[in-house]
Amino acid sequence: MAINSSIGLLLKGNKMQIRIQSTGAVMYESEFRAYTKANGGPSWDRTTTEVLTALGADVVFEGAQASGGTVYQYSQASGVEQVDGKWYTKYILGPVFTDTPATDDTPAKTAAENEANYKATKDAEQAKSVRTSRDTKLSETDWRFRSDMTPSQEWKDYCQALRDVPTQEGFPWTITWPDVPTGTDAP
Repeated sequence: MAINSSIGLLLKGNKMQIRIQSTGAVMYESEFRAYTKANGGPSWDRTTTEVLTALGADVVFEGAQASGGTVYQYSQASGVEQVDGKWYTKYILGPVFTDTPATDDTPAKTAAENEANYKATKDAEQAKSVRTSRDTKLSETDWRFRSDMTPSQEWKDYCQALRDVPTQEGFPWTITWPDVPTGTDAP
């Protein structure tokens, strides 16, 4: 992100957003140039605050990301808002669920059903990720259980605690990983 202080515009990877004052439409600079040209407006070399003002438009600055929420939520853009005379991207916690109508292939679903399905999918993805981490930790102990080795009770307990991770309260989002034993029974 670069700020060109000489003209006061915020550029995000050369993808400045512009709001048309008369319609409230928001678009990227390249789209605004094409829109202006298609509607008989002038062309210009460098986009400045003065040029935008003359064309009845405003820069849209990057707003603050939404925070808080649950493990299922993330910050997502949701239009623009005016703060102290400037326009900013507005962020909300999402996703936002709505009812979906029936199609030829699927029945209608309520917003609550869509949210439950989304959460179930996210839970399954998280559980798979945690189990993969757990399996990696277990595989790192395999050598201790070879037929020519006798693992300590500490290592047996550690491996059992890893196997029990999916039964923990809060799984798969809250995990208490067991401490790796400090034993030195290396091969």
